[in-house]
Amino acid sequence: MELQSEESMSTSPTTSGSRSMPKTLPAVYYTDEAHYRRELEHFFFSQWICVGRADQIPAAGNFFRRDVAGESLIVLRDEAGAVRAFYNLCRHRGTRLCEKEAGTFPARRITCPYHAWTYGLNGNLLGAAHMAETPGFSVDDFPLHQVKTDLWDGNIFVNLADEPVRPLAEQLGVLVEKFRPWRMEDLRLGKRVVYPIQANWKLIVQNYSECLHCPMVHPALAKLSHYMSGNNEPAQWNYLGGRMDLNPGVKTMTMSGQSDRALLPELGEDERRHVYYYWVMPNLLLSLHPDYVVTYTIWPKSPRESEVICEFHFHKDEIGKPGFTPEDAFEFWDLTNRQDWHVSELSQLGIGSRGYVPGPYSMREGLLHELDKLMLGALEANARPNQ
Repeated sequence: MELQSEESMSTSPTTSGSRSMPKTLPAVYYTDEAHYRRELEHFFFSQWICVGRADQIPAAGNFFRRDVAGESLIVLRDEAGAVRAFYNLCRHRGTRLCEKEAGTFPARRITCPYHAWTYGLNGNLLGAAHMAETPGFSVDDFPLHQVKTDLWDGNIFVNLADEPVRPLAEQLGVLVEKFRPWRMEDLRLGKRVVYPIQANWKLIVQNYSECLHCPMVHPALAKLSHYMSGNNEPAQWNYLGGRMDLNPGVKTMTMSGQSDRALLPELGEDERRHVYYYWVMPNLLLSLHPDYVVTYTIWPKSPRESEVICEFHFHKDEIGKPGFTPEDAFEFWDLTNRQDWHVSELSQLGIGSRGYVPGPYSMREGLLHELDKLMLGALEANARPNQ
């Protein structure tokens, strides 16, 4: 994707004042541990972040574990059908409660493997062995530490702040209506893959936000969608993105450009001829196709390491048909993704060199420059008193 306007390219993130050549950020933003921790605090521990999909936990007692920049969370469906999230630690002596990545809690109870403290799906402590004679002890005083949760169109978001700065709907803003035609709540998981990537999380977002590299890096993609067909929105504080055209005769993004799947039922004619690529701050990448949706959640591991969970979602009616397979979409994007991860890792290696100095952005890399300014502006505002 490429930004069409030159208006946003006027100020470099590394300079101030009058018009100047926009340049990439200094290496410290991709390699320094102290700066990395600042980013985590602002973007991952203070904002709403996407942790998965509601259809992953359809029944009471279903759960999955999610590691958020070193914090382990249990995300589950409770007895009343609500989605909840808790820190993955026992209130007795802090033991990790759940080691499995996903599953169902036996008898709808969460039991500590160390001393058998037992909790309900609402987080309440139900039983604490050998504590009955402890003066002043009450099970009411030791529920699991709960994390705030909310849903958007089938996507689960959590907020680790004690008091979120804003509700999820406000953080998403216009995206709620913008993506309503895809009806993500009606989609179901068809394929899931986890990619470890030796690159800073911002490099993954940057790579996703431009296609100037596509002719060189993605020859299969270039056959389906011209790299200069991008039409981006003006950058916003909470998202970046736009759309690219499908070439004539191409139905969707598969190796052949064709598919037997029906198009998503509520898309308009224009939406059926494009693929939409959006970064939803801070960790969700959306790839919206005429017949399926791909979600990527980005999980920083260190200044130089990330993990991406990539999931392919299809309409529930299509998944229910005999012979359904997600492999045509997966084959295409697995190839394309691995190419993207490789060049992101090459970028990380180069930026980590003592020979690296910030380089110039082209006039077709406006979203990357906007992303830099967004990151810097948010961190600066967060550092001011009373912000």
